[in-house]
Amino acid sequence: MVSRREFLQHSLAAGIGSVLLPAAVARAAEAPSLKIAAFRVDASPPKDHPLCGGWIKPVVGMDDPEEAIGFVLTGAGDPIVVCAVDWTGILNQTHIQFRQALAQAAGTTPDRVAIQCVHQHNAPFVCRNTQALLDTLGEGIQNLFPDFLDRVQDSLAKAVEKACQNLRPVTHIAHGQGKVEKVASNRRILGPDGNLADWRGSASKVERHWELPEGQIDPYLKTVAFYDGETKLVACHYYATHPMSYYGDGMVCSDFVGLARKRRQAEEPGCTHIYFTGASGNIAAGKYNNGTPEARIQLTDRIYAGIVASESKLSPVAVSSASWSATPVFLPVRDTLNESRLMDDVRNRDNALANRIRPAMMVSWMRRCEEKLPIVISALHVNDATMLHLPAESFLEYQLGAQAAAPNRFVATAAYGDGGPWYIPVETAYPQGGYEVSVALTDPKVEGVLSGGAKQVVGG
Repeated sequence: MVSRREFLQHSLAAGIGSVLLPAAVARAAEAPSLKIAAFRVDASPPKDHPLCGGWIKPVVGMDDPEEAIGFVLTGAGDPIVVCAVDWTGILNQTHIQFRQALAQAAGTTPDRVAIQCVHQHNAPFVCRNTQALLDTLGEGIQNLFPDFLDRVQDSLAKAVEKACQNLRPVTHIAHGQGKVEKVASNRRILGPDGNLADWRGSASKVERHWELPEGQIDPYLKTVAFYDGETKLVACHYYATHPMSYYGDGMVCSDFVGLARKRRQAEEPGCTHIYFTGASGNIAAGKYNNGTPEARIQLTDRIYAGIVASESKLSPVAVSSASWSATPVFLPVRDTLNESRLMDDVRNRDNALANRIRPAMMVSWMRRCEEKLPIVISALHVNDATMLHLPAESFLEYQLGAQAAAPNRFVATAAYGDGGPWYIPVETAYPQGGYEVSVALTDPKVEGVLSGGAKQVVGG
């Protein structure tokens, strides 16, 4: 288990507390000589593995594989590693451990590694601290299979090592965006008085949820692509919505966003396509999704169309600047959380399994905060493109705020990094209540901390 001292030693050695803005690099250095290599491993959980942290039916079979896909980039200071994992979430010290393993494999420091989950729900939601706490009960309650987690972490580290031996030049970069039709909708329906009037989740069979307006969304799927001459090597796609059509049947699945990515990958095998879920804490497909297999097909088609539309706007330009910025933040713990009461729920054998695992995860977050282990916000900047990495289920407003903070840059946001805090609403959402607020583990003051950190690293 990583200690606070070990983490801070890594952080200080890497200069994690300082932010080097891309404009400064562009003025101070010649065009960088970038190199890139992609990596990919199978991250599908085995039979009987807990799904969504053990809250829903465990694995009984597989619809399609889940993957961890990323790239190593060199030439902009120490190596950079960016990875997207088809899991619900990686939390707390487990997220730190994964970043440390990939950093060691790439010969870099953990603050230069971003691991973002796509957030499918028929997928692992893993926290070793939670599992250790559950183990003290002696009842065999599982949040994860430790040997499976070790195997994926080791496979990823080996894949990163191999990628470092197969780097190709990055001479050009391109970015584009395409509008996605009939996928995202705001989960939180506000009335004329500004209070929460209704709510729709990832799927709904209630007709009024289909008739209500989309609400505030980011309608654009964004793409950032890296080239060696005219050869497209890696394409990163970003869109803000919960990526679930239906789940809870025990069938491992990358769901509609993964299926769309795989379709594009099959068409263009020479380029590695990576999908990142944007800041979607309050965004899902409930207006357009009735939770049927037919709806999954429709949503897949619409995300795929968005990828194609975004890539049609790509116009490669020569790389002239590149940098990485990162900053640690300490998100305030919600003052309504009480460890003693939560542990009573964990120990209560009359509670449903999910209602014992959830409070164990909350306690793990509280104890992590007591150890003063920060969350790291980071961004990769190449020319006028910025790829921002945020934690957990950040609300859409954080993505829109980052874009507004850097109006002269193309900001593509990946959320669902360190999943320890669960939902991260904006301050105005707390008095409104609703599901997302009820499972937020941070204080309303979190908005100032997270928005401030995001603006730092994007250069706003």
